Amino acid sequence: MVNTATLPTTAATPVPQAIKHTISVLVEDEAGVLTRIAGLFARRGFNIESLAVGPAEKSGVSRITMVVPGDEQVIEQLTKQLYKLVNVIKVNDVTYTPCVERELMLLKVNATSVNRSEVIELAQIFRARVVDVSEDSLTLEVVGDPGKMVAIVQVLNRFGLREVARTGKIALPRESGVNTEYLKSLAEKI
Repeated sequence: MVNTATLPTTAATPVPQAIKHTISVLVEDEAGVLTRIAGLFARRGFNIESLAVGPAEKSGVSRITMVVPGDEQVIEQLTKQLYKLVNVIKVNDVTYTPCVERELMLLKVNATSVNRSEVIELAQIFRARVVDVSEDSLTLEVVGDPGKMVAIVQVLNRFGLREVARTGKIALPRESGVNTEYLKSLAEKI
């Protein structure tokens, strides 16, 4: 048994949060590629917070976009491990690259005759589309950056969310190189 009275007391130091990295991986479009990548992450004990897979610009090639928490050293190690897989063509950490980022979310929210118009008005602010209507609910389609997804969920949460389905983030670097986050911060200062 440890006598806690003899242990030195220290101020609680906050544990640093891992940065969420957006990794874009081009792979040969063959059976089992995603399984091998997921297996690599599982064996190393890494978490994938978001995953989106689809055909890329070239026939026979798919793009996997993952959001992975970790520091620079962890991401560097993951990148090296991914390149060891046979079907991996290119790995790109686009976290600090100016990118266009999008997600798709479907939200089923309580909407009775009493509050339906208010729900629709709020949805329109976020440019969400109503894709299904029932007597006591609305299903909305929302497309945008991850911050928009969080914001609309917070706003509509008070009505009661029945179901939420959200894709993983997809991202492509901006050819212009313009960092929109930087432009947003300038606009806020003006």
